[in-house]
Amino acid sequence: MFTGLIKEIASATLRGDRLQVKASYRPKAGDSVAVNGACLTVAALDYGGFRADLSYETQRSIAVENLNGKAHIEPAMIMGDRFEGHIAQGHIDFIGSVAAIEKEGDSWNFFIDAPKEAMRLIAPKGSIGIDGVSLTINEVFDSAFRLTLVPHSLANTLFESYKVNRRVNIETDLFARYAARILDCSSAERGENVLQRRRREIDRMSAIF
Repeated sequence: MFTGLIKEIASATLRGDRLQVKASYRPKAGDSVAVNGACLTVAALDYGGFRADLSYETQRSIAVENLNGKAHIEPAMIMGDRFEGHIAQGHIDFIGSVAAIEKEGDSWNFFIDAPKEAMRLIAPKGSIGIDGVSLTINEVFDSAFRLTLVPHSLANTLFESYKVNRRVNIETDLFARYAARILDCSSAERGENVLQRRRREIDRMSAIF
């Protein structure tokens, strides 16, 4: 589990399915570390950093082009740690893109385009993870949403360097995902029951005539 509070901005290099991370943070082999929001297992340590292996599933689910250069990292929570941010799993649900950036006072608004299937999991004033950063959703549109970053967040993340069209990793709220799944299953079950009743009615009418 993670909180979406970035511990360090590290340097990453992806070659094939091997990700090399240079950071002052020193994990142990087998530890979980979120890199740009994606939960990865530390495969080995080396001088100045660590290595993680990316499965094909991970590579096709995240914005891999952002793993060459600077990247956000956050170690997994330890039991008893102070909890801030929001509950995150490090499971990237969707890839979005920066649609627009605008200054508003001392803060900056980031408009993020997202796939249609993501929008049902995104609610105003809810939480979301963008490249591993815990943020509050301020406004929701048909296929996009607006985030506002204050100066502290800009100074301690990579958002200050983001440009329009940059792809970003999106992790939706854990509880929204489960609620949507429960509702989907409930709807499917009701649909099946309706179909079963309809078939019984047809069979009964056929028997009469």
